Amino acid sequence: GGYAAAWATENTREAIFDAIERREVYGTTGSRITLRFFGGWDFAPEDAASRLPADIGYAKGVPMGADLPAQTGGEAPSFLIAALKDSYSGNLDRVQVIKGWLNDDGTRGEKVYNVAWSGDRQLDADGKLPAVGSTVDVATATWTNSIGAPELITQWQDPDFDPSVRAFYYVRVIEIPTPRWTAYEAMRFNVQMDSEVPMTTTERAYSSPIWYTPSN
Repeated sequence: GGYAAAWATENTREAIFDAIERREVYGTTGSRITLRFFGGWDFAPEDAASRLPADIGYAKGVPMGADLPAQTGGEAPSFLIAALKDSYSGNLDRVQVIKGWLNDDGTRGEKVYNVAWSGDRQLDADGKLPAVGSTVDVATATWTNSIGAPELITQWQDPDFDPSVRAFYYVRVIEIPTPRWTAYEAMRFNVQMDSEVPMTTTERAYSSPIWYTPSN
């Protein structure tokens, strides 16, 4: 099952409910990935070098679940993102920002940006990233963390920003492939699964969105 995480100021019922009310929360498909996501107008690439990204995030912007502050110039919003792997799960493959907006005809637009990833892979002309690969041994339901990264931290600025269009941004973190529960069951009970049954999975984390509203 999945997990829900709340960035509370302290481990009390009141503080946790306060975090939920302000939407400073994220979810995972099952692993305990740690995820930070901040938006603002002046995050810089060097901010991603900090070992305390939340300190910079709160000082210069707003956290996941919040609205971007009023724009002071014509710049595009910038974001600070930090993800840390679950120590008992797979390394991280990539971090993506998903942007959504409303078109003039009322339909929803969406675009996925690959903003940080492991290894020396390069984006193609369409912004697509080659697959990270897989180390899963289905027969033994094991894998190795010889690919991927234990953490990914980056600063990203929207290259397609239109200040007149409402938009939202959220983060998706993807792990390298690990054995799916079907692989564990096949190994445990010594059974052969049908060829159509998936035997690997990629655990993920999803942040709450950050919203942008035009000032006029």
